This record gives sequence, C-alpha cells and structure tokens, in this order.
Amino acid sequence: MKQFDIFITSFTSFFTAVAAFVPKLLAALVLLFLGWMLAKLVRAGIIHLLRVMHFDTLAQKSGIEAFLRQGNITITLSTLLSDLVYWLLITVVIVTVANSLGLPMVADLFNRVVLYIPNIIVAVLILVFGTLIARFVNRLIFAYLNNIGVQGALTISTVSEYAVQIFMVFVALEQLQIGTQLLTAAFQIGFGAVCLALALAFGLGGKEWAAGVIERLSNPDRKKKERTGTR
Repeated sequence: MKQFDIFITSFTSFFTAVAAFVPKLLAALVLLFLGWMLAKLVRAGIIHLLRVMHFDTLAQKSGIEAFLRQGNITITLSTLLSDLVYWLLITVVIVTVANSLGLPMVADLFNRVVLYIPNIIVAVLILVFGTLIARFVNRLIFAYLNNIGVQGALTISTVSEYAVQIFMVFVALEQLQIGTQLLTAAFQIGFGAVCLALALAFGLGGKEWAAGVIERLSNPDRKKKERTGTR
C-alpha cells in the first residue's frame, strides 16, 4: 500500500509538472513564430532600404563583391547585412524563449551569439566604406602631387591607398576580436618598419628630390611660371 501511494504521488507530480510546462511550451512556440515573422519583415525592409540608399552600388565600387565572386561567393553585401540582422532577431527570440522555459545554458550560448553579430555588421561596413575612403585618398593624393609636378605621384598615391586599406582591415579584425593583441603588435611593427625605411630612403637617397619637392611646395607660383615659360 505504501509503494502504491509513492507511485500515485510520483505520477501526480509528473503530470502536474507537465501541465505547468505545456502552457509555457505553447507560449514559447507562439513567440518563436511571431519572432520569425518579425525577422522576415525586418530583413525585407532592410533590403529595400539598402537598395534605396544604393548600398550595392557602393559595395561594387569598393571591389569587395568582385573579390567575393572570385571565390564563387555570389551573395551581395546588402543581402549579407539583412541576413545578419535576421539571425540577430532570431537569436534574440531564442534567448527570450530559453529564459522563459528555464534553460539558462541555452540562453547564455545564444546570448553570446547575439552580442557578436553586431560586430560582424560593423566590420562589413568598415571594410566597405574604408575601401571607398582609401580610393578617395588615392585620387586626392595623386591629383595634388601631380599638380605640383612630383615624380612618382601614382606610386605614392597607390601606396597610400594600400596603407589605408590595410589599416581598415586591421580595424575590422579588431572589431571581430580576432587575434587582437597579435594584430596590434604586427601592425605597430610593420608600420614602424615602413616609416623607418621611408625615412632612410628619403634622407639618404632622395636629398635633391626632397629639396625640389619642398621648394615647389613653398613656391607654387614659381612652378606655374616654369610651366608657362614665364619669369
């Protein structure tokens, strides 16, 4: 009789727990469905907004999409950003559902994913606009150096563009938290080595060229007179 009472008590406790869990499960499923629908609407809205802002055109000008196509990756950056936001919302909903169901380990795992996805979005934007800025710097430096008659203006402007791009790549990797300390040390060593090499080359091998450049910079009117042949 005692064993029967224990069985009845255990059976009752089990069904009580199930009866208390089923409403939570149904509410969690409804929340997942609503979150999924909201994520799809937000993704469609972001794609439309980026198309209105001609973001794909900027991405094509940056050359990143062409680089991805060389690796047989046909996804556009606007689609990539919208998908990242889509999965960000989905993971937020999963974290909320896991907390409501009393699953802290699952919630903690997806919470880390939620906190990391914005870093990916920012890194993509840094690469796109960083590449555009690098190309603008290239054209600006080339136009200025070419106007004052500096030889090797194309080389200097191209090196400047690559330097800005490399800096933006380091910034993006820093945002992604990939080898932060190692990348920082490598950038500092590489940047210092390049500056030292340029200083030595400029000081030892280009004295006359440097003197001419400084003279043209300080006397732009004289350069114009030399081009027109007037005194």
